Amino acid sequence: MNVSAEEAARIEAALIEAQARTSSQIVCVLARASSSYETMPLVWSILLALAAPWPLLLLSQLSAERIFLIQLGVFLVALAALSLTPFGVALTPRSVRRANAHRAALGQFVIRGLARRPERNGVLIYVSLSERYGRIIADDAASAAVAQGEWQGVVNKMLAGIKRGDVADSLIGAGQSCADLLAPRFPPQAVDAERTAHGHFHLV
Repeated sequence: MNVSAEEAARIEAALIEAQARTSSQIVCVLARASSSYETMPLVWSILLALAAPWPLLLLSQLSAERIFLIQLGVFLVALAALSLTPFGVALTPRSVRRANAHRAALGQFVIRGLARRPERNGVLIYVSLSERYGRIIADDAASAAVAQGEWQGVVNKMLAGIKRGDVADSLIGAGQSCADLLAPRFPPQAVDAERTAHGHFHLV
């Protein structure tokens, strides 16, 4: 599940339109994954390889050398299967995946310059597809002006759309909803070059 270049351009255009309705900065980041999750596939591959010889020792007459080769093969096949497919992510505890995604979202909030704005009313829409995670991070002024429940409502609707496969439209809708919430509290002002210089949609 991803977005094409045409969809990315459509999302950017929609966010620029939403941005024009408020002095708050609205940025959207879509991540394929928030972490590489290399540890869990390795751990599970080792466990499977350690377990593989026991039924062979009990139920077969294979030599130790052949059993060792089978054990090595189990490790390599399991590592490849778990590393190159979504199973590696699925084996990682949900709490770890959410913590990684949350940490990545906070990092993007800083990287995209939202933490440096004097108005403190910037908003980041962050989605990580691999973790099925979505969050809106609002800076101090925006967070104080809009109740957390309203932000969460936008996130819930966005994630429901993404789950149906409507990634682009869901992100566009989230951007428009953020502008709806922000515009009455932070009406548009003169064009801020810094606010528009770095783009509104980022695929990482």
